[in-house]
Amino acid sequence: MFITVKGGKPNQRKHVESMVEFCINTLMPRMKTLDITVRLCTPKGAMGYCLELDNKREFDIEIDRTQPMRKMLETLAHEMVHVKQFARRELHPANDEWYGKTYNPKKIDYWDLPWEIEAHGRETGLFIRWAEKTGMAKYAWTQTG
Repeated sequence: MFITVKGGKPNQRKHVESMVEFCINTLMPRMKTLDITVRLCTPKGAMGYCLELDNKREFDIEIDRTQPMRKMLETLAHEMVHVKQFARRELHPANDEWYGKTYNPKKIDYWDLPWEIEAHGRETGLFIRWAEKTGMAKYAWTQTG
């Protein structure tokens, strides 16, 4: 398993790497051949993106580094749910197929796409569990405001 974090500040990179490891262990504990690169940057049009590369277990994630730390890590958790969906072949992005059923994102609202429902539904819980497990839950920035 390879995790690479590029860009951002040292503190951001440290927490991002920890969150990626936590999400892998929580969502895909038996997958040992993942190669994940996280780029802390300012992507256009979204807070984060997840792209599956040609190798089926290689992923490129972009996260908006200008977000507050908690929101940045929740966004990362959201994208890690997409990694799980791709790696387990639940979601096939090339043809917008989810568990064998094709969806048309041009005809269905973003919030109603089943892969987005799962990712949005799990991002906060993953963050809270990560904060508790790592001892970060005692810090004010991890609390809701």
